[in-house]
This record gives sequence, C-alpha cells and structure tokens, in this order.
Amino acid sequence: MNIKRIGIDLAKQVPELCDILVSTDDQAIYEISVTAGALVPWLRPVELATDYSSSVDVVLHALNWYESTKSRVQAVLLLQPTSPFRSLESIREGIRLFHEKGGLPVVGVSKVHQHPEWMLSETNGYISPWMNAHGLGVRSQDLLNLYIPNGSFYLVSVEDLRNTNSFYQNLNVPLVSRSMLEGMDLDTEEDFRFAESLVQNLNLK
Repeated sequence: MNIKRIGIDLAKQVPELCDILVSTDDQAIYEISVTAGALVPWLRPVELATDYSSSVDVVLHALNWYESTKSRVQAVLLLQPTSPFRSLESIREGIRLFHEKGGLPVVGVSKVHQHPEWMLSETNGYISPWMNAHGLGVRSQDLLNLYIPNGSFYLVSVEDLRNTNSFYQNLNVPLVSRSMLEGMDLDTEEDFRFAESLVQNLNLK
C-alpha cells in the first residue's frame, strides 16, 4: 500500500463520485495522482498554495473549473490527504447520511476524550475549574457528548458551499470516526513517518 495514494484508491471504490479531482502545487504529487487515476487538470495557482490559503478557496477553485469545463454537480466531497486511514465504510456512511438528512453538511469528527468540563486553569500557582458549569466529579459517560473535526470527511452541497463559503452550516451531521486510527490527522513529517510505519507493520488494507 502506498500511503501517498490511499485516498485516491479508496475514492475510486465509491460509485457515487462522478470524478476524483486532486488539487496540488507539487509536481511529485501531481504525478502520483495521475498515475493513480485521478483527474489533475492543472497545478494549483500560487495564490492558493500558501500557508494562508483556505481549503474552501481551494475547493471552490476546483469546483468552478469543473462545472465550467465538465458538468454541474450536486455536492462536493473533500477527502483531505492528511487523513489516510478513513475507511470505505465511513465514506459510504457519510454519503448515506447526507441523503438521509436532506443534504445537510456531513463532517468527519472524533469524540473528545479530554473533556473541557474536566479542565482546570492555573492562576498564581493554584488550579480551579476552567468552566463555571464544570463536570468535575461527574462520570465520563454522564458528560455531554462533544466532538472535534478531524479533517477526514467533508460533504456539502454546492449551493451551501457557495452561499456561505464554508463547509459548516447552522446544522451539521456528524460522521464519527470508528477508531482513533481513522480519525488520525497527519500534520507533521513525524506524523507521516509514523503513519508509514503503521502501514508497513500492521499490513493495513
């Protein structure tokens, strides 16, 4: 398994997707993506390849090109390459939820394990509950379920994306990762090397 093309190989197994478009400014990623069978019509413009570029702007750039060149689409599914361990089952579940919930955005999330209601703040050498309505002394199973986006899955209608310039709306449907591995978000070179070792040592498929 080549971790650099996992997302493309997975997306190719989803019949609901009309095309798999990769947006990149990197020639090596361009070549890997083309070899994997993705649509890579251009290298991403410089102004969309900075540390300050947003995912929404990148997706809208790709969407505008696709609809002006190919055809109109109903929704956009963003599978960020920094979440290589999402499962095919989760992608299918996210698409099912999107249709079941009337086209509301579906966002990949992980359950929060370090609950903010248990957090403490320090002042002058003393610690106290960080929240006034804290949950100290409350069992974990009795705390409010909280989630954090993990970057593994964003599915939003084209209309909502263009109207709000966001993957999030007032109401969003959670796609909860099935495991810590699936919710892993690779942000550093160390994260990437760790992910490569997992692929090699666990024989992940």
